[in-house]
Amino acid sequence: MPNLMAMSFEGELGPSFELNCLAPGRKPPDGWGIAYYPGGEPAACVLKEPAPQHGSIKSELVSAWKHVAARQFLLHIRHAMWGRPTDANTQPFTRSYAGRDWLFAHSGSLAKRPEARQSARFEAVGATDTEVVFCELLERIAERGWRGLGDADFQELSRWLDGFGELGDMACALMDGTDLCVYAGRDPKTAMYVTDIVPPFQQVILSDDDLAVDLTRRGAKSQRGMLVSSNPLTETSDLKLSWRRLAAGELLVIRGGALRASLTPTDNAPPVVQRFKAQLPSRAEPKRLKIRHRSAYSYNNPIERSSHLMRLEPVQDRLQRLVEFELSVSVEGQERRYEDVFGNQARRRIIETPFTDLVIEANSVVDLLDTDPLSFRPFHQSSAIPLVWMPWQRQVLSPYLLPPELPETELAELAEYAMGFADRNDYDLIETLLDINSTIFREYEYKQGATKLSTTAFEVYTNRYGVCQDFTNLFICLARLLGVPARYVCGYIYTGPKNENQVQSEASHAWTQVYLPEVGWKGFDPTNGIVTQTDHVRLAVGRNYVDATPTSGTIYMGGGIETLTADVRVEVVG
Repeated sequence: MPNLMAMSFEGELGPSFELNCLAPGRKPPDGWGIAYYPGGEPAACVLKEPAPQHGSIKSELVSAWKHVAARQFLLHIRHAMWGRPTDANTQPFTRSYAGRDWLFAHSGSLAKRPEARQSARFEAVGATDTEVVFCELLERIAERGWRGLGDADFQELSRWLDGFGELGDMACALMDGTDLCVYAGRDPKTAMYVTDIVPPFQQVILSDDDLAVDLTRRGAKSQRGMLVSSNPLTETSDLKLSWRRLAAGELLVIRGGALRASLTPTDNAPPVVQRFKAQLPSRAEPKRLKIRHRSAYSYNNPIERSSHLMRLEPVQDRLQRLVEFELSVSVEGQERRYEDVFGNQARRRIIETPFTDLVIEANSVVDLLDTDPLSFRPFHQSSAIPLVWMPWQRQVLSPYLLPPELPETELAELAEYAMGFADRNDYDLIETLLDINSTIFREYEYKQGATKLSTTAFEVYTNRYGVCQDFTNLFICLARLLGVPARYVCGYIYTGPKNENQVQSEASHAWTQVYLPEVGWKGFDPTNGIVTQTDHVRLAVGRNYVDATPTSGTIYMGGGIETLTADVRVEVVG
């Protein structure tokens, strides 16, 4: 059985815990405890039981009670080494500091109980080595003014834990309601393992002879998570989990189901903290691109009358300069040029000459000048979520703030997903957007032909696959649910002469622009996990794909079966 298990998820989950070790005929442990933070509050709820009996009421409670739900959980099953089996000696332990409850659990046992400070603000009430270590850790944290693990110096925290480890086995987990810090002791007898839970999944049950944790008993949610355990558990799931044993002395910091920092000691050098967060793009050089976009339509019956809308002329502004543009249509007709309500250059052509084949070809040369898109320094009050808009700003931006029409339950789950990004990035606007962008790129599969134009953002979120328009729709939905204006962009992307994603440059591409206060529209490409710079050519923008599609049409008479062949070539000039 796991002596210690800790879990962190990006959203609230209601797992079921079955303590099989309390079944009739089994030898019960000396105690067990489960702690969690209900409702995302900084106050912890701790359920524990020393010297449990077979079929105890409390064990039935954690199995069936729906209110055992949170983003973070800490489980400990005790085999007593220090102190009698009492509540005071049963883990997890909790203390309040800096407006939050802290939780601590320890796997293993020290050979010597540390000496407790005299007149300390945190004092142990039991007889265990674990509680003394916990109180001393909080004492040092308070002395340095760290109000949460997010403020901590992880190198110093690692040195403290190494020092306690000199007294014996010291694998442990420390929680503050936001972050989970896990430390693997240097003693080879003490092990800690970590695994990722990545959707989609319908069932995930982790178990051994003494414990079963069903993450999906109360319904499957597309929530990413990380699990840490003192021994790997077998699984019954539609996932294949891979457990990794932490190196001796390794320290992990997990927030919202994602790794935020790690520290692995080395023999010859001080340990270095590696932080896992989306990075700002480096400066790019201006680029001139040549684009050829050819669409060929073929019909088995002549079309006698049709209307065609084309948005194929690239945007002209201070960050994108149109050098050349030529549009040819193989069938004559009456044409009107105009600027649509979104500022796109549009052409409407009415064709009344019968045809079975139609070729539309656009040739452009564009200078891309958006070399350093996130180099601005926004005002502090404008750089955090939630954003505050003046009434007239909100009125103008309203088309880009309204999320898609979806069932309320689906929007609520997407809102929780979006808030998870904001929470694990301390509500910083840019870091939250970069995290959403990179997460969609890493965790969602690019899968051609698996979705349709009608595929919703919730379906993409649930299934975790799609193409550029799907990832764009999901990003837009999440941003709008966070109160960040977002719009759909159609255009082209230069992927290089031998890029793995060359297929993306052989068709029009889609990405997102978000409106940042006192900065303007900035592009994020979740399909590639990048901020748009000098590889993206903008054609048209709108609330969604319909507003920005490069070519569309209506057939009034004739037609039949349509065959479309589209070809896009993007090359660097000079």
